[in-house]
Amino acid sequence: MITQPNHVPERLALLATSAGDPFLNEELLKGEQVHGGIELAKVVEELPEDDARWSVEPIRSLVEDAMFEFKEDRTRADAWLAPRLHATMRLTRREAADKRLWNHIALAVAPDYVAWRHLSEPTSKKPERRIAEERFRGPADRQCFSRLWWAAELFRNGPDYEPVEVACGNQDLIHTVLRGGLIDHRPTAQALVRLLRKEKVTTGREINGLSVAIKAAGATLVYDVLASDEPRDPTRLRDWIAEASSAPPVERHELPKGPDEDPVPEESVAALTDYFTELFETAPVRGRKSAD
Repeated sequence: MITQPNHVPERLALLATSAGDPFLNEELLKGEQVHGGIELAKVVEELPEDDARWSVEPIRSLVEDAMFEFKEDRTRADAWLAPRLHATMRLTRREAADKRLWNHIALAVAPDYVAWRHLSEPTSKKPERRIAEERFRGPADRQCFSRLWWAAELFRNGPDYEPVEVACGNQDLIHTVLRGGLIDHRPTAQALVRLLRKEKVTTGREINGLSVAIKAAGATLVYDVLASDEPRDPTRLRDWIAEASSAPPVERHELPKGPDEDPVPEESVAALTDYFTELFETAPVRGRKSAD
């Protein structure tokens, strides 16, 4: 397994996809050898502000702890890392939407973590172990680090990251939600988590079937009417971001706290949970036997 580059930058930067392409070579994609880091540092765009959030050390520390703690089960690292990455990288959504930031983390800061987490296991059809390119520079639902940050952003309940742990413990849910742009409605996110907790949906097929049903129903039913949400106060997010310079490192054994926003109204979550449970009864789930 590869190790971190010889030169790891001290600060985050922006790395255009085209600028990063030469470093995404076969040796890296096979998990055999990583670039040295010096040449890559020459093609990045420095972030314009001197901001504590752009320090690399807290991110390196997190990924190293994750690789040590979850070496027996790599997929479990997602539920641990997602809330802590989000709380460490206190970003606005506009900042998080810039793929160049995630390119830099994956290729310059922690390519060893990408390899550790996403190097495929050999199979009879694909005996060669390999990392998909999209784990370094792909869309939000596939890129190694952006998928975790966005999952935490969409599934946190105000400052509470516990729903993020539940959601990120199910690979099918976070992939389906992020890929399809299924939710930016907080009660919907919390209702999905509640269905997981109750084990109403468990398998990938069930989650996909329910997602299709939710989208179809949403075309005729406005979920904001069925389950209203409180408007967010943007000053709370700005205050949380501004506190980054004085915030201590995130806890390893306890969940951190997110922005001090109001949680989702319980009555809205309950209403959507009941509604989605009914939807699921008739959702098209491949392989499920129809009721007589």
